[in-house]
Amino acid sequence: MSTENKKIGFIPLMKSFPNRFWMASVFELLERFAWYGMFAILAMYLVASKDKNGLGFTDDQGGKIIGDITALLYFLPIITGAIADRIGYKLSLIISFVMLAIGYATLGYVHSYWTFYFVFLFLGLGAAMFKPVASAIVTRTTDENNSSMGFGVFYMMVNVGGWIGPLIVGKLRGESNWVIAFHMATAVILVNLLFNIFFFKQDKVEKSDKDLWETIKHSFINIWEALKDSRLTVLLIIMIGFWTLFNQLFYTLPKFIQDWVDLKQLFASVDGFSPILASLISDGKEAIAKPELLVNLDAFAIIILQMLISYIIIKWKPVNAMIIGFIIVSMGIGLTFYFRDGLFIILGIIIFAIGEMTANPKFSAYIAEISPKGKEALYMGTYFLPVFVGNKIAGWLSGSIYGKMSAKISLAQDEALSKGFEMVDKNGQLIHYTKTGFKAVDKAGTVLKDIKVDITKNDYIAQVADKLHMNTDQLTTHLWDTYHPNEILYIFVGIGLFTFFALLFYDKVFVKRLDKKNS
Repeated sequence: MSTENKKIGFIPLMKSFPNRFWMASVFELLERFAWYGMFAILAMYLVASKDKNGLGFTDDQGGKIIGDITALLYFLPIITGAIADRIGYKLSLIISFVMLAIGYATLGYVHSYWTFYFVFLFLGLGAAMFKPVASAIVTRTTDENNSSMGFGVFYMMVNVGGWIGPLIVGKLRGESNWVIAFHMATAVILVNLLFNIFFFKQDKVEKSDKDLWETIKHSFINIWEALKDSRLTVLLIIMIGFWTLFNQLFYTLPKFIQDWVDLKQLFASVDGFSPILASLISDGKEAIAKPELLVNLDAFAIIILQMLISYIIIKWKPVNAMIIGFIIVSMGIGLTFYFRDGLFIILGIIIFAIGEMTANPKFSAYIAEISPKGKEALYMGTYFLPVFVGNKIAGWLSGSIYGKMSAKISLAQDEALSKGFEMVDKNGQLIHYTKTGFKAVDKAGTVLKDIKVDITKNDYIAQVADKLHMNTDQLTTHLWDTYHPNEILYIFVGIGLFTFFALLFYDKVFVKRLDKKNS
């Protein structure tokens, strides 16, 4: 239920925010710059063929890495929010930025599955220290008259950083210089660290007789008490759907584009329509679109339109905005995965962005509205619970489900098996592609232990194409027409529609009933 009483002019709204609000927004912009610069290419880097400097992991392995760590990142604010309230926001930010810088600097130089997993985990712990602080500062520096615009501005800053990072990486990485993303992220986080040390004033920390463990324990108790409020808990559960879908833009869509879209043809089509738009989706060095730059149009659209939409919907009740936003999100996600035509992918991404900027800032503002005085950081910590679950589900969908239904390497193997082809590595050893990579097998298909396999994903696909007397482009079209990898969209759209109807139920049962009770 919206508590905003009057519509304030745009300029007075902007002037109503104090310096700490703008510092938090700058921190968020730079942290998102670093994170999304890395994250936009991460899903592709993890599964890219080793002959293209990728790690060559399977979709299952890549989905588990991203899903597990990012899920944990969004769960830990329950703890780190309490720690931040205890030790102060300035110190929390210093710890966070140091951990992030170390994590980014190391991540580009580890190549085994478990080493990458644990370095990324360390990075995630640093990000979890940051998450509740910026949101809490925004909550504490806005009120009922400007919170909707405040979170709209904050969300726009998220997307400014989230757009610039992938844009720079996409322009610089060429075909396979993935490590540039980790170098750039390290440098940006160090800038944030310097800003925090020299320009962010220490906040007053409330003294407490409790030790740190008691503080954390008390945090969980308070969260449990907050979750007893059905208004909050049911909404958090419903919003899992939003975050599951949102993460497909980074978990699954770049891989889908890389696997199935003719990126040279897409660039030519876009360039003929709008050279400016074509420059946004390519690196300017070669006439080819980049998956991370296509996905980056989501953030670009939000930068251009978020302030306008936030102002338009400032008087809308939060749940009504989320309902409308979610039906738009479902339409957008359906378009992005339905066609091999990149123009429809671009249209779908922009439609998705409109739904996203309608729904998500109102979700933040609504939690702020129902946060008890003095517990803003704690309540904003609950904001991350659906993000936590949504990331875990998204990792599973992008890993196991995409790997089975839509990954080109898996479908190429399905085709080879259906034709009875004997696939071999460079040494002539029979091989099979499994959840953990290529394995040596005998004639019966039994995995042979302790035999090293020498083949890349690109080698395997080329071998299948050769046996079918096709080139790799012809094989891609054949696999698309035969196995319909785009059918994964039915899962995504189904999640979106379920969430849409759940929000309608929530509005009728919780919001309108409460309105009637209070009238």
